[in-house]
Formats: sequence, structure tokens, C-alpha cells
Amino acid sequence: MKPENYYIQQLPRYTTQAEPCPYRPIEEVFKCQIWNLETVTLPMLNGWFVHDQKPLITLDNGVVIGSLKVAIQRYPEIIERCHNAFQQAEKDELTLLNEQQYTDGVFIYVPDNMRVQVPFQIISIVDAQSDLLVQNRHVVYVGKNAEMSLIQCDDSVRYAHTFLNVVTEVFMAENAQLHYYKTENKEKESLLFNHLYVHQEGHSHFLSNTITFNAGYIQNNIQVDLCEPFADVQLYGLYLVDKSQQCENRIKVHHRATDCTSHQLYKGIADDEAEAGFHGHVVVYPDAQRTAAFQTNRNIQLTDKARVNTTPFLEIYADDVQCSHGATVGQLDDEALFYLRSRGISAHNARKLLMFAFANEIVNVVEISALQERLGDMVQRRLNGELTICDQCMLSNADQRDFVFPIDPSKI
Repeated sequence: MKPENYYIQQLPRYTTQAEPCPYRPIEEVFKCQIWNLETVTLPMLNGWFVHDQKPLITLDNGVVIGSLKVAIQRYPEIIERCHNAFQQAEKDELTLLNEQQYTDGVFIYVPDNMRVQVPFQIISIVDAQSDLLVQNRHVVYVGKNAEMSLIQCDDSVRYAHTFLNVVTEVFMAENAQLHYYKTENKEKESLLFNHLYVHQEGHSHFLSNTITFNAGYIQNNIQVDLCEPFADVQLYGLYLVDKSQQCENRIKVHHRATDCTSHQLYKGIADDEAEAGFHGHVVVYPDAQRTAAFQTNRNIQLTDKARVNTTPFLEIYADDVQCSHGATVGQLDDEALFYLRSRGISAHNARKLLMFAFANEIVNVVEISALQERLGDMVQRRLNGELTICDQCMLSNADQRDFVFPIDPSKI
């Protein structure tokens, strides 16, 4: 893969939209529907939060959602507390650039003891005819004993070349719970850099599931700080790349307190001349006794020209721990293929079934049933070569389409 500095050098060719577009309902630009899924939609268009004279809304339950730019003025104490929590975070050049030059972003504040039943959904849309640089910054604050779910999608309507540099900061107070689902289905002309920083206090639980379907180049950076005892983090990921696509996942978990747990499971399938990477790093500090940290990366490499780079890494300074890591890169199981062929299944369908079974373990982690079903359908389409960018996929105008898949695992 090209070094990160190579992509940073491409920045001068891109322009930034200096102010938001004139308001129009987001449904006129992009319609995203998933059957039987109700969400509170938070749309971003070309780097700006979309609203009609209400950039920040306080719901009846005390939850605050809207534009980060406005939230900085109205809720400086919350923003400052989040900002201070990430002072010790390890930030790369693009994160520092985002801090200085972001246009807008989404602000979500969930007060103490509030359980939000309806998921929030951030939809970042690109609708541009020139090369565009989009820098968004999102801040999510989950109060003590509070619970919520967040879905974050990257989509395009019209585009030339796009460079997306997105930073999301999540602050989780004591006993907070957050399930975070990220889907990526971008055009081949896109460069997408996602930076997710998570601060967890005692007994908090954070689950992340990132699924990459398409992109030119994608880099997902996740950094989690387990700062107080009994915090727990679970990180899952799936990347499906072919042709000349590139996808990197860089994960770092800091165990700073006793009795914390972390679990990582990332899976990938690389075809044609695609490149995929997993770089996981777990640091267990001297005071983090009784840590449990597990890290696994599994990959299927379908051609000799596809490349998979995997570097799981543990850095342990405590002596009372349970830690493990492992990585595999291989091909489809010949014995499993033979078994399916012996049952009358064609070679093509047998390969697709094995790949779907491999990938579906990550999809099954999604706890929102409607979203899990739709993502499973998208994985099947992707493996069958039918899924392109999001304005053609199952999430776009899903209620107006009928989908028939040649592979139905439940019937074989």
C-alpha cells in the first residue's frame, strides 16, 4: 500500500465547500431506507449538517442532537470535557488537520440514565461535480448509565474525486453503553480516512462493527482508551475488496485500568489485485492487572496478486493478564469445497457459500435485526459482484425493489 504521506500530498488538488448548500429536504438529494428500521437521521451534505433553521434540537427526553458548530457555542462545558478526555490520544497528521479545518459535524448528547430506544443514523452524503475535500468532526457524549445505538454511513450521489477526512470522538461515562455500526460503500475515486477515538470510564461497554463493501482507498483508525476498572470494548470488522481497491484497519486499545476486557475480530476477503491490511495493537499498562485482551484477524486471499498484510501486536507491562493474538491468511478450504460439490452444488455456488459463511459471522454481531438482515443481503450481493456504490445498493430506495439471490444458505 502507498504510505499515508502519499495521500496527504494529494490534498492541494481538492477544494472545500466553504459554506452549506441552500436548504432543501435531504430526501430530495438522497433517500436511504431499510425495511422495518426506524432511526433518527442526522444528515451531512458535502461536509455540512443539513437543517431548516434548527441546527440544534433538544428532544423531550433531554437528548441533544444537531450541528457541532452550534453545540460548541451552546454546550462548551460538554465539548471541553470530551476534548480534555482525548488530550493523551495519539493523533496522526490528518486528525490534527481535521481539528484545525473541519467544516461541521454531528453533536449527540445523551444525559445520565437515559436509554435511547431509536438508533441515531449519521448519513454523510457527497453531491459534487468537482474534486471535493470533506472534513467532518463528530462528538458523541453518552452519560452515566445511558444507552444508545449509532449507525454511520458514507454515501455518494454525484461525485468527481473525493477526499474524506472524518474524526469521531466518543465519550462514555460510567456504566454507559453504545453500539456503533459503520458501513462504507464508496466509489473507486474516493479516499476515505475515518478516525474513531473512544474514551471509556468504569463499567462502560462499547461495541463497534465496521463493514467495508467498496472504496478506492479506505483507512479505518480506531483508538480506544479503557480508563477505569471493568470497562469493556468489542471491535468487529469485515472488509470485502477486489479489483484495485485498498482497505486498511488500524486498531489500538489502551488498557489503562484493572479488570478491563477487549475483544477484536476482523475478517477480510481480497480478490483480483486488491490490497487489505489489519494492524492491531493492544497496550496493557503496569497498573492494568487482571486484563483480558483477545485479538484475531482472519483473511481469505483469492488470487496470487491480491495482498493481505496483517500485524497483530500485544505490548504487555502487567503480569496478571489473559491475552492472545492470532492472524491467518489462506484460501478457501478444499475439503469444504469438495463436500459441497459432492452434494450437487456447483463450484461457483460452493465458493460463494463458503465466503458468505466466513463473512456472515461479523454480520451476525449486529443486534439491530433489520440492519443485520439488510447487511447480510448486501454481503451476498457484494460476493456475487452485484453491489456497487450506495445509490445502486439495497439501502437506497429499498422499498421499491425486489431482490433475488442465486445463493440462499437456508435452502441448501
